[in-house]
Amino acid sequence: MTPEVDAGRFPSKGIVGDELRVEADVFADGHDRVAAVLAYQKVGARRWREVAMESGPNDRWSASFPLEELGRYRFTVLAWVDPLLTWIRDLEKWVAAGRGEEVVVELLAGVDLVEATAERARRGSKSEARFADKLLDWSRRLREGSEDPGLRKEPHRLAEKGGPLDGALAALANRFPDREFETRYPRELEVVVDRPLARFSAWYEFFPRSTGDDPTRHGTFGDAKRMLPYVREMGFDVVYLPPIHPVGDTNRKGRNNKRTAEPGEPGSPWAIGSDRGGHTAVHPELGSLDDFRSFRKAAEKEGLEVALDVAYQCSPDHPWVKEHPEWFRHLPDGSIRYAENPPKKYEDIYPVDFQTDDWPALWEELKGVFSFWASEGVRVFRVDNPHTKALAFWEWAIAQLKREYPDLIFLSEAFTRPKMMYRLAKLGFTQSYTYFAWRNTKWELTEYMEELAHGPACDYFRPNFWPNTPDILTEALQSGKRPTFVTRLVLAATMSSNYGIYGPAFELMEHLPREPGSEEYLDSEKYQIRHWDLARPDSLKDLIARVNRIRRGNPALQRNDTIRFHPVDNEAIVAYSKHDPDVGNRILTVVSLDPDHTQSGWVNLDLSALGMEIDERFTVEDCLAGGRFVWQGARNFVDLNPEICPAHVFRLGRELRPHPEIETP
Repeated sequence: MTPEVDAGRFPSKGIVGDELRVEADVFADGHDRVAAVLAYQKVGARRWREVAMESGPNDRWSASFPLEELGRYRFTVLAWVDPLLTWIRDLEKWVAAGRGEEVVVELLAGVDLVEATAERARRGSKSEARFADKLLDWSRRLREGSEDPGLRKEPHRLAEKGGPLDGALAALANRFPDREFETRYPRELEVVVDRPLARFSAWYEFFPRSTGDDPTRHGTFGDAKRMLPYVREMGFDVVYLPPIHPVGDTNRKGRNNKRTAEPGEPGSPWAIGSDRGGHTAVHPELGSLDDFRSFRKAAEKEGLEVALDVAYQCSPDHPWVKEHPEWFRHLPDGSIRYAENPPKKYEDIYPVDFQTDDWPALWEELKGVFSFWASEGVRVFRVDNPHTKALAFWEWAIAQLKREYPDLIFLSEAFTRPKMMYRLAKLGFTQSYTYFAWRNTKWELTEYMEELAHGPACDYFRPNFWPNTPDILTEALQSGKRPTFVTRLVLAATMSSNYGIYGPAFELMEHLPREPGSEEYLDSEKYQIRHWDLARPDSLKDLIARVNRIRRGNPALQRNDTIRFHPVDNEAIVAYSKHDPDVGNRILTVVSLDPDHTQSGWVNLDLSALGMEIDERFTVEDCLAGGRFVWQGARNFVDLNPEICPAHVFRLGRELRPHPEIETP
């Protein structure tokens, strides 16, 4: 049965307002007809609802049910052999064969089946009992028909309108099937229902401390509020802030991750905690809790949601270190062990010890961090390195939190082994960072997106593509070439329905590494305050705004399940499409992976995947670079000059008109 994750051990994922399509193999021995229903209920509801399933090729049955509310739904499949439907099918065969004698015998056999169905109707509710008389009328007509000598010569009369084979009797019988020997699927499966932002979102990360107008001064939430219109104008949905808590003094890191900080250096926001508080406190240089509330409300007015970073690690100055030393791992000399990832050592933080004997209290305190900020109106969280924490904790904590706040969204920042990334998604994380940043070739991009969109993980793993983060400056971006940044933006934003960038580093094409071979930024914001010139004429902000308008204006780009890759006779060009069959929206994206040279080639479209005819003549509008063209059939030519634009984002249509939300050049 699908969707089914690990034999029902974990739930699949859905979006409120959608319908969940369920498929199951349903068959029985012999030749009798079977019937099946999809049963579902909101977890906690008293009664089950049922939807009739339809049969398809190779005994595959399907049905859908509406995901009407946030939370969890439970579903399963029930099936049975249906004697009355079997009788109708066999009667149809005898009539088609012109076998009048057998038809008369079958009519008498049907009398008992219909009368038994009438009795089931009579035992039902008052509204159902009224159908008993209609069924008994059918029983009378069948008996009279068996006594009609003309039927022996003209059995085809039973197929005429008003006869037992015109569908009316079958429809009536379907209301009261004989389910005495029904079979129930042995498992009740679940689906977690999230809000639409879980499936379609654009994230923008920035450091509030770098938003001051004076490069020598620590920015505040008041300064950060002035960034919000800038972020909104670029079309983002989520503004994500690194940790906003007090930064520790002990072993504070300096510029470019120096072992010791110079006086006045701000340290890493991920070294959480000081005498001013821990994970539920606000860094005093950013402002107060009231200042954060003001910032969040200002973001809300701009149509933005605030996402906070939750990192379960502590500066040596964190209150937990003194109050609960048993929550940390100790060395033989009694000192607390710093965070390590050999050969790296992080002297400014302690990791919490999930193996502590006091784990129940630790778990409650950690869950309480989310609860505190959720009570402050935060509904989106980016979780730092969840793969280094106890998996059982995440399953428990997320389930508990979503019972109280079903609209919460958790983004897993786990750049680790695939099975671990998938496990975290199964345990409850709403979205997940991916390997996209390191997928560069046509083959790598194709194979990876096929896995995410159409592989087994598609039922529970929602990818979020980031071309850069404060920790990740890939080798490709280190070239500093504008076409490379444009290419990575377009790929992230059109391949995945969820994507994000770390800015202003991205739109200003920050590209210098700390040293050769490193993915760390030179003068990284993780360790110092930066001053960004947002008005720089070479900024990509206008292009980013256009890409986000395209995403908002085309429902096809707001989902991943319809992505299809199309052959191009040039390995430097990748082409893929998405479509939304409900509104007929089709998008074809063609991207050059060569930032230095013009590339051209012939795209061979799979028109059937786009719901189009093989020789159809259609119009394509380049929503990104501008221009409209007429194409016909599957094979069409593309040409991409990286100095002009290394990508096309085509909207396909039979009678194409400008979309109201797309700015046409």
